[in-house]
Amino acid sequence: MLNFRNVTLRRGPEPLIEGATLSVFRGDKLGIVGRNGCGKSTLLALIRGDLAPDAGDFEMPDNLATVWVAQEVPHSSQPVVEYVIDGDLELRTMERQLEAAVAAGDGVRQANMLHEFDRLGGYSARSRAASLLDGLGFAAADIDRPLLEFSGGLRMRANLARALMRRSDLLLLDEPTNHLDLDAVLWLENWLRAYPGTLLLVSHDREFLDAIVGRILHFENRRVTAYTGNYSAFEVQHAEQRAQSAAANARLAREAAHVQSFIDRFRAKASKARQAQSRIKWLERLPRIIQMRDEAEFQWQFAEPRKLPQPLVTLEGVAGGYGERRIIDRVRLSIAPQARIGILGRNGAGKSTLMKIIAGEVAPLGGQRTPAPDLEVGFFAQLELEQLDAESTALLELTRRGGTEVQTWNEQKRRDHLGQFGFRGDRVFEPVAQFSGGERARLSLAILVARRPNLLLLDEPTNHLDFEMRESLLLAIQEFGGAVVTVSHDRALLRGVCDEFLLVGEGVVAPFDGDLEDYASWLGKRQTPAASPDAVQVAPASTRRDGGGEARRRNANARQKLAPLRKELQQIEASLAALSAQRQIVEQQLADPAFYATASAAAQRDCAALHAKLGAEIDLAETRWLELSAELEAAESVPQ
Repeated sequence: MLNFRNVTLRRGPEPLIEGATLSVFRGDKLGIVGRNGCGKSTLLALIRGDLAPDAGDFEMPDNLATVWVAQEVPHSSQPVVEYVIDGDLELRTMERQLEAAVAAGDGVRQANMLHEFDRLGGYSARSRAASLLDGLGFAAADIDRPLLEFSGGLRMRANLARALMRRSDLLLLDEPTNHLDLDAVLWLENWLRAYPGTLLLVSHDREFLDAIVGRILHFENRRVTAYTGNYSAFEVQHAEQRAQSAAANARLAREAAHVQSFIDRFRAKASKARQAQSRIKWLERLPRIIQMRDEAEFQWQFAEPRKLPQPLVTLEGVAGGYGERRIIDRVRLSIAPQARIGILGRNGAGKSTLMKIIAGEVAPLGGQRTPAPDLEVGFFAQLELEQLDAESTALLELTRRGGTEVQTWNEQKRRDHLGQFGFRGDRVFEPVAQFSGGERARLSLAILVARRPNLLLLDEPTNHLDFEMRESLLLAIQEFGGAVVTVSHDRALLRGVCDEFLLVGEGVVAPFDGDLEDYASWLGKRQTPAASPDAVQVAPASTRRDGGGEARRRNANARQKLAPLRKELQQIEASLAALSAQRQIVEQQLADPAFYATASAAAQRDCAALHAKLGAEIDLAETRWLELSAELEAAESVPQ
């Protein structure tokens, strides 16, 4: 489908990619990973046709329907649901042709156009668009509001919904979760798993990749290497390739001992049992993570807080919202030192409002916020990156915003501090305007760390960060001596940091008794799957109640026809069991390092293709099972 032969790509004088040779096959779901700035987005630009190779050849079919998400924030007064429907280009073209046929009074052409309109799902288009918007966090009451009334983040979600609305053979997604909350990430994950086309996905979210992709393209040292399996399988293979490094082994031992010391100190304390268990789980997967990193990677930590008052901040009967509108109410919360709290909830439920009230950035609409006298808040907000002065430098921003203690540091100490976050040499003098999103996030974290907070409030802190920086952040938070409250769609961060969760919804903030799997299950039970376009039918007038025996006879005849449906349902259930068992065997093979050491490249590709094929067959079977179940339920509910 896509063929790269000895491709070299440059951005500026230096090559990002050299001699890349690989193929992408129909139905592939590929995860593209590597450090920020290594060329991942440049590769997608080549596929989109925005760039040509500086050397080598790239080929793709001319008639390939390729879709990507627009990066420009739309400034339209168009209702958001209509903006999303515009993504279905074939349908919009058909609508214009139908309007022309009606205007011309051409009845025959109009009939043909209506048939084609129905085939393209025209009657269900609004429902499909609304389903996409709902999954991505838009309230049902808001889908007819103009785009201009939404925040920049929600407008980017509208761009994503518009791309998903279009029929495509090839879908290119570059960090699609950056503007999403956890609920929307879980929804998108399920949508992409069922997507029948070819997917190229740039992401730094390991669990998101694990759930979706069957191959990994890894960018490192100007090379692109293909690995079979999901991100976890790649992580094992890549770590094994580098396990011979003595430096990596020594670093692994140091960091493992660091985590083990925490476990040994607190394992016996009942009050710290959950934290110790969390670190034990983290220690189990530490070898795979640490062996991925170089000596040049980020290794930093939060300075010890000056004081740790008990409690740090208390909320008593607090309400929060905008104007007179209360989003959350009667909130009771006391944050103790070393608390590790994750906040869950749907977009718009009030998570960020709660964080701002805790931080003291907004006053509560009711109730009382009581901070400790020595409270020092470090608040990393979603819009923190926009607060940086684009004309300033990293060194100047640290000096201006790092607090009074930083202003007493000499220049070398400030440069050393920035160096821990990847700003080395003359980079500290470069304008912020030249920094990428990931670099701005690192600078904001460097400033936050310099303030020596005792309460960390992190609202989506991993957006724009690559894997290495995310791991460094996670390790630093684990060793942080103060309290942490976080809102994040990054499940690896939530698992590694949080010991308890709060659920925000319907105006209430309450403890959530469970882990992230429990939350995903709870969320799934609350959501109703959208019907496919093929399942949408218009009820004919003849089905109206006639008040006589004719309707009952029709209902009885309908019930007699249920036997074939039940039989097909049983056949699908048996087929699903067999397909799932076969896929499990293939997944075990893909996760076995010995397979990659002994099997040929062709055998690895065949195994990955079989995995993708089985996944697609399971998705189709599950969709048909849902349709049959709904049909049976509807038929059996007819009065006898």
